[in-house]
Amino acid sequence: MGRAPASAMIPGLALLWAAVLGGAAPSPPRLRLSFQELQARHGLRTFRLERTCCYEALLVDEERGRLFVGAENHVVSLNLDNISKKSKKLTWTAHVDWREECNWAGKDIATECMNFVKLLHMYNRTHLLACGTGAFHPTCAFVEVGPGLEEPQPRLLLRSLEDGKGKSPYAPEHQAASVLVGEELYSGVAADLMGRDFTIFRSLGRRPSLRTEPHDSRWLNEPKFVKVFWIPESENPEDDKIYFFFRESAVEAAPALGRLSVSRVGQICRNDMGGQRSLVNRWTTFLKARLVCSVPGVEGDTHFDQLRDVFLLPQRDHRSPLLYAVFTTASGVLQGSAVCVYSMNDVRRAFLGPFAHKEGPTHQWVPYQGRVPYPRPGMCPSKTFGTFSSTKDFPDDVIQFARNHPLMYNSVLPVGGRPLFLQVDAGYTFTQIAVDRVAAADGHYDVLFIGTDTGTVLKVISVPKGGRPSAEGLLLEELHVFEDSAAITSMQISSKRHQLYLASRSAVAQIALHRCAALGRACAECCLARDPYCAWDGAACTRFQPSAKRRFRRQDVRNGDPSALCSGDASRSALLERKVLGVEGGSAFLECEPRSLQARVEWTFQRAGEVARTQVPAEDRAERTAQGLLLRRLRRGDSGVYHCAAVEQGFSQPLRRLSLLVLSADKAEQLARAEEAVPAPPGPKLWYRDFLQLVEPGGGGGASSLRMCRPPPPQRPPLPEPRRKARNRRTHSPESRADRGPRSVAQW
Repeated sequence: MGRAPASAMIPGLALLWAAVLGGAAPSPPRLRLSFQELQARHGLRTFRLERTCCYEALLVDEERGRLFVGAENHVVSLNLDNISKKSKKLTWTAHVDWREECNWAGKDIATECMNFVKLLHMYNRTHLLACGTGAFHPTCAFVEVGPGLEEPQPRLLLRSLEDGKGKSPYAPEHQAASVLVGEELYSGVAADLMGRDFTIFRSLGRRPSLRTEPHDSRWLNEPKFVKVFWIPESENPEDDKIYFFFRESAVEAAPALGRLSVSRVGQICRNDMGGQRSLVNRWTTFLKARLVCSVPGVEGDTHFDQLRDVFLLPQRDHRSPLLYAVFTTASGVLQGSAVCVYSMNDVRRAFLGPFAHKEGPTHQWVPYQGRVPYPRPGMCPSKTFGTFSSTKDFPDDVIQFARNHPLMYNSVLPVGGRPLFLQVDAGYTFTQIAVDRVAAADGHYDVLFIGTDTGTVLKVISVPKGGRPSAEGLLLEELHVFEDSAAITSMQISSKRHQLYLASRSAVAQIALHRCAALGRACAECCLARDPYCAWDGAACTRFQPSAKRRFRRQDVRNGDPSALCSGDASRSALLERKVLGVEGGSAFLECEPRSLQARVEWTFQRAGEVARTQVPAEDRAERTAQGLLLRRLRRGDSGVYHCAAVEQGFSQPLRRLSLLVLSADKAEQLARAEEAVPAPPGPKLWYRDFLQLVEPGGGGGASSLRMCRPPPPQRPPLPEPRRKARNRRTHSPESRADRGPRSVAQW
């Protein structure tokens, strides 16, 4: 249907690799920051409660400046500016009888028979709606949080406690998704204890409660609900629809393919009242279509079928937001994740297309070619598209058709026809996504923050590629926000405060959306970073302010080309020279590590007294590492000046200038003997002591610091016995070691 699920027909792993990556490795980030670096230098803040886990529900309240968190037995109120300060918690445990009943049913009373708060919504200006598992007795209640900017202690209204069935899941490991529109809650959840009766449910409010048809695989087939959004259809509120995003087992898959997981988008009308004689208290406007996120291939498409999260990015037209979704592969052999972007126009077009119909002797799924009754199933009763004022007025043939044909034949394809960004065999999979639209000097850019199952966040920018609407995702940063590498289970963004909030099983974290100072100390580094939050102001890489004067701001997000913007920058001036000492036959390490992991390092060599430079040849004696250049089996001809440059986006930036002096073995031994025999006189040091003092990388040697690598000492004839003893006494005595001072030798 639409595009065939060809992932199941791909013959082997080699083809999958070729289709997805073309043989390339996973994209490295330009900048990778560890948990310790983020905490020490970049303002990472964390919050956790003792003996509490599972911080799953996050709710940002910009007006109060609070972050509300739902966790095991708690609802917590945190400060949006600093979650580590001014926290206030509400303890909400399950009833004792329910916990005992849960334990009698064979559940672990210490880990499962708790109240895991799964749902938090802002109900009005003074109250939250909260729902939890209640030790396998789903429960909902209102939490009073107070008006205005006050910070009162959250208070549970005990008189508001009510049954949470159809709102919150029973088990802590089960997922649920919901949205609160006005006073009505729309939920996608398992409505029974065993987790088999999945439903899309409307509760609260004044309209009657509705749900999907139970135990009908054509409607829902073992779904896992991900997100729910309310999206206006027109200027008439009667046309408003609720969209559900979930994954399920495909009923349309051929039996030979076995269980095939697919991703879906479903719709219902807000003003649906159910049927009059059929589908009573059931949805009459429910339809669903497949979401496709795949990479086209010669022998079939490679599908990312497991929908994990969806983020709705508002546009100027509130009826046409962009939908950013993260997917993973269903394959147990290859680990892959992708981000696909969808337009609401394409979603609506799929629901206006042909219905899927199963017919013929082989029961194939085909587009329905018969007469579609009026009003068209899926249309909301309103004056915009018809004369019906309620779904209870729909003719019986409309209701019957809706019951039997909830699935659309056409799939929803992503913008550009392929993923915006993907990673395969990267050691992690995507779990969450949040998106921020940022104003830069050369336009507006969408910045993606992608949570993973290893406690990291990927910062990716969407950059136009060729003609619109094609774009590509560039990986800017990889941030390790959870020290225990716990999977990120929830994510919220505050564009107003430029902060990102993340939750895992173990803690809540807060990190800024940008780290301009970490991008580099030179104009070229700042420009090459292509971060729309940052620009070079003439002295440093700082936060870009769209309203500030443009004279001193240098930023090129689209191309990342510093050649014109940074041509007169001081960073292009001559580099201070660092000296390195080597011994003939030994090894020398020339340290040079670019800030960017996406840069390619080039080494050139300049002999003493010569102007021309030559490329350092790629041979066994010259081994390039991520930290620098290792020269083995040194020769006297290796002496000279080595230039290290980082090449990125076609731009070459000089990084280090290292002067290597290779000494003969005899000369090195003479210096060592002289150093041992002659005590350091007062006043200026002897010239060779500068060479023999070995300084670690980044030590206090400054621009003229030296490093030396010696080969093993040459084998010499044994000394006569009396001379050897005298030398041993001189060499190994504590007094002689104290006179000589500290020494160290770096050997390879």
